[in-house]
Amino acid sequence: MIQVFVFVPEDYKEVVKSAMFEAGGGRMGHYDSCCFEHAGVGQFRPLEGSHAFMGQIGEIEKVREVKIEMICEERLFEEIIKAMRSVHPYEEPAFYGIKTVRYSV
Repeated sequence: MIQVFVFVPEDYKEVVKSAMFEAGGGRMGHYDSCCFEHAGVGQFRPLEGSHAFMGQIGEIEKVREVKIEMICEERLFEEIIKAMRSVHPYEEPAFYGIKTVRYSV
């Protein structure tokens, strides 16, 4: 299993989650569409050559974002990331994946 994390502007969280779920993310046993969200403030500065979704070149931008977490099977990770990127508004979405072990007791 891989734990997937992605940061997305609040207004785009549902479309990003839906794309990731459709690609196979967030499935656990007899459940699907499983995830967790953390609200916060993201910060970045667009540099020369960027095509920023928001913000001005050289200026710090702060945005209300949601960190979405969900698990996926390792074999589906690349497809889930491809699906996320296809609907994410940022030129360079911040995301990562961590291999995990799921235990049943």
